[in-house]
This record gives sequence, C-alpha cells and structure tokens, in this order.
Amino acid sequence: MNLTVLQEENERLKALLAQTQATLAEHQAALAASEEARRRLESVVSQLNHEKFGAKSEKLHPDQYHLPLEDVEIAQGVLDAAQEKAQRVIQGRSDGASGSRLRNRGHLPAHLPRVERIIEPKSTLCPCGCGEMARIGEDVSERLDAIPAQLRVLVTRRPKYACRRCSGAVVQAHAPEHIVPGGLPTEALIAQVIVAKFGDHLPFYRQAEIYARQGIQLDRATLGNWAGRACFHLKPIADHM
Repeated sequence: MNLTVLQEENERLKALLAQTQATLAEHQAALAASEEARRRLESVVSQLNHEKFGAKSEKLHPDQYHLPLEDVEIAQGVLDAAQEKAQRVIQGRSDGASGSRLRNRGHLPAHLPRVERIIEPKSTLCPCGCGEMARIGEDVSERLDAIPAQLRVLVTRRPKYACRRCSGAVVQAHAPEHIVPGGLPTEALIAQVIVAKFGDHLPFYRQAEIYARQGIQLDRATLGNWAGRACFHLKPIADHM
C-alpha cells in the first residue's frame, strides 16, 4: 500500500468521523428539544391542575390556556426540525429534499393568487452523450406565502388654475373630507387599526410597536382617538342594522 492510498484512506476516515460527529450533534439537539417539550407539557398539566383544584379567585381565564399550549407547539416544531435534519444527515440527503411528512395536505383556496417558479436542473444533457433530454413530467407543490404589510404615503395634490388674461378667476378642487380633518391617517389605515383592535384583539400599544418598526411613531392615545372618531361616524350604520 503506497503513500497515496494511505492518504486517501486517511481523508475518507476523517470525512466519516466528521459526518458521525455531526449526526451525533443532531441527535443530541433533538434530545434536548424533546426534554424542553416535556418540561413545557408538565407546566401545562400543572396549570390545568391548578385550574381544576385551585381556589376560584386563582383560576385561569379559558383564553389563557392557549398560551402554554402555544409554547408546547413551538417546542414540538423545534423537535420536528431537529429530527428531520438528523434524518437527512443519516440518509445523506440535502436540505432541499423532502420526505413524505412534508407533503401538502389538501388544497389551498382557489381565490388566492398563484406565483409560479420553475426550477430547472443544472443540465438537461444526457450523461451518456445522447444529447438533450425530453421533458416527461413534473412535480408540483404549493406552499402558503405571505407579503409583509407595507405602509405607504398617499400624496394628494390640488392644483390651482388662474386666467392669465384677468386676475379674478382662480379654480381649485375642494379638499376631500376625512375622518380626521387635516390629520395623518387615511380611512384605509383607520379601518386597519379598528380591525386589528376589535377583530384580531390586538391592543393599541402593540399596534404602535408594529408601526414603530417601520419608523412610524404613533402612540396608543392617537390610535384610540382615530378609532373613536371612526366609531362616531359608523354609529348610524350600526343603529340602522
């Protein structure tokens, strides 16, 4: 056995050792995530026992049950991801490969817009040298995507027109009426604030934090004032209904 063969064997063993260590690390991460999920489940059971056997004044509101359950679901997601990555390492598949667990279930609503992308192979030439290969089919998958909400500035211009021959005639379109006269928001933004508050149960202070991430400084009182003005104008409709 010459030196070259020994070096190649050494490199192969090093690669095998690195792969084994990576697999071991993935399994350890999966075990850690499983332990975290177990602790969170125990916390949920403890809270449920407190609700059932604790004093009435200390019982939880039914909606609060969702909070620890959401933590458990997050822990389960961490565990699933760790197990899937470890499985890919063992089987030698790439991160883009998907197993049966990742198949779409059901169909997404037909009214949602579709944006298609085609991922072609790096080469469609036959490895045997026969030339271009023919397309015989395709795999199609659908995933639910989201476009982050984007704030924009609506600029309204009202040109003035005057007669050059005389100085008496000047015309300009009337300024449209708004819920907040001379204020910052459009009616669409106020509707968004109201839906978020009463439909999605998102308090004004949390909405203010969301707008602050985009550089828009709005305090809780301002959002509340906008909603109050809108409620005033919507009251006749509510009374009629």
